[in-house]
Formats: sequence, C-alpha cells, structure tokens
Amino acid sequence: MKEIGLLNREISDVVTRMGHGDELCICDAGFSIPLNIRDIDISLKDNKPGLIEVLKEILKYLSVEKVVIAKETENVNPTMFNNIVKLFDKRVDIEIIPHLKLKRRCKNVKAIIRTGEFTAHSNVILISGADEGRWIVENK
Repeated sequence: MKEIGLLNREISDVVTRMGHGDELCICDAGFSIPLNIRDIDISLKDNKPGLIEVLKEILKYLSVEKVVIAKETENVNPTMFNNIVKLFDKRVDIEIIPHLKLKRRCKNVKAIIRTGEFTAHSNVILISGADEGRWIVENK
C-alpha cells in the first residue's frame, strides 16, 4: 500500500506518464472539460481543495518547463495570478493567452484535474520539461 508521496492514484498515474512537452491542465470547479479528455475530479466542496494547494503538491513530482495562464486570470484575479506565478522559478516560461484559447488548448492535454477552486479563471496548463540538473549534457 502506498502511504507516502502523491497518494491520488489517478494523478500519480498521469504524472508518471507525462513526457517532455506533454500538457496537464489543473482547473477550477467551473471549467468546461472537453469530451474524451481524461478528467480527474478531486473537488470536495467550495474551494477544497484549492488550485494553489493542488498545484504545489503536483510540482513536487512534475518537472515543468512552461505554464500557460489565461489573460483573464491576470486581469480579473491578479492575486491568484501572482500566487500561481510565484510557484515557478525564472527558468520556467509563463505564457499568457486569452481564456478562450486556453479552453481550446485543453482539447489536447493528457488530462485535466478539476479542483474545488471557486476563484474565477483559476486554470493553468503545465507543460512538462526536463530538470536540467538531472540530465547529462556533455556540450552546451
């Protein structure tokens, strides 16, 4: 029985299957999930678990090279936007796109994790990358 680390078996499975460049969406409670996309609903009640809480836990196990956030997040809920951005160091690119474009992009993600977040436009796409400290590179 697994008793440590990422305990949700579906999330653990998705993170394990992520390869370089694969995309994973973590969304709020109201996000429209496209048909035929693997969705993992972990919402319990209003704001439980919250997006930031889930994001922090997943980032312990997933190397991310880029984050995609909707422009509306920055405009409508700048505190949430700033809290998301603060979780990433300067090596991680932040791409800001219109919310509608983010929703369309989610038709091609590996999975969507639905949280209980009730802060509008609290949706991110994580693009997996390689942790530069782990990979052997002879010449740069």
